[in-house]
Amino acid sequence: MTHTVKAMLETHPIGSGSVDQEKLAACIAVCFECAQVCTACADACLSEEMVADLTACIRKNLDCADICAATGNVLSRQTGSNTEVLRAQLQSCMVACRACGDECAQHADMHEHCKVCAEACHRCEQGQVPGSGVAILR
Repeated sequence: MTHTVKAMLETHPIGSGSVDQEKLAACIAVCFECAQVCTACADACLSEEMVADLTACIRKNLDCADICAATGNVLSRQTGSNTEVLRAQLQSCMVACRACGDECAQHADMHEHCKVCAEACHRCEQGQVPGSGVAILR
């Protein structure tokens, strides 16, 4: 996926300025991956016998999925970018991923889908920290 994202970024008429396209493409890809995994985890939680015990997990899954998808979409737009908005969106994504990943980790021993989701969320969160995701905005 990262290769396709990078290829698309490279075709943009105005380019991505001083942004490292490899890092940007990786950040976009990890955001969309996390959104998909969180959506699937929420759905799997809804099928669990003790669904009431997973209410907080489901909520954090859905919030994280929406924020990650929005982040991937916002980062994909190169025309007229607002660095302040991008930084705030990346920060929001990092916070949502941490919260969801930590919640899913609490259920990982009992539910394999929560284990997979916790790993994806923490991977995405790490993609947003200084030196990686947020650094794409220089």
